[in-house]
Amino acid sequence: MTSIDPTSATPVLCRCAWLDLSKPDYVAYHDEEWGVPVHDDRKLFELLVLESAQAGLSWYTILRKRDTYRQAFDDFDPEKIVRYDDTKIQELLGNPGIIRNRLKVLATISNAQHFLAVQAEFGSFDAYLWRFVGGNTIVNHRKTLAEYTATTPESDAMSKDLKKRGFKFMGSTVCYAYMQATGMVNDHMLDCFRSSPTLIAT
Repeated sequence: MTSIDPTSATPVLCRCAWLDLSKPDYVAYHDEEWGVPVHDDRKLFELLVLESAQAGLSWYTILRKRDTYRQAFDDFDPEKIVRYDDTKIQELLGNPGIIRNRLKVLATISNAQHFLAVQAEFGSFDAYLWRFVGGNTIVNHRKTLAEYTATTPESDAMSKDLKKRGFKFMGSTVCYAYMQATGMVNDHMLDCFRSSPTLIAT
């Protein structure tokens, strides 16, 4: 999990090979959030909004806009978002700090509606979501970048059910990224210091 920097003789944390170490915010996300189990419904909705916005883009593009998304979308409060009107939609489409794609903005609003419907049906979105992995994090032991997959049977099942419920921009690839982000899957590489399955839930 650690190595020695020969120039300084100090331990260096090993991290996933895909991570761009030149981006401190990306490193912080990797170290502190990615793969950590999430059970708080507001945080689950936040990540759902961000992952659906990512469709067709890189995650780092969205990560850099996260604070602006939080401000633009009322701290990811689904009960406020479902009440957005045309004026608010136009305001969002004029905000350079988010992805100004009309379909994605409208999807966020409709996804908030469906999110609340799932909460009402299951008692919490958390209770609904974690059924797809049997309530426990799937721990993979990736040794090389070639071992990563874009989808899994679990993400296929999640995507199919979300689409049936009306969610947009939640294809299987997005769902798998969402599973990684919410800690339903621990995809840290085997030599990464964050590969331990005992990550603290949020």
